[in-house]
Amino acid sequence: MQRERLEKRREVYEKRYEAYLQKEADILAGGVQSYGIGSRNLARYNADLAEVRKAIAALEQALEEIDAQLAGGSRRKSVGVVYRDW
Repeated sequence: MQRERLEKRREVYEKRYEAYLQKEADILAGGVQSYGIGSRNLARYNADLAEVRKAIAALEQALEEIDAQLAGGSRRKSVGVVYRDW
């Protein structure tokens, strides 16, 4: 049950990831994002490039976590640092 749910979630994240990559490519390809002629305005993209890249990074991390869970590993690696004053 858990594995099926993880695989389904991975599919959804993968589709969303591909959509964000396409959106980033569209934004980088150029073109006018918004302009106005007289009283008419046109806005092609409502998303900022930085927001799209942040979403891509978050989805990449989520996909890595799901892959780790499907492989039998842990969700996150925990690291601790102990400072010492000699």
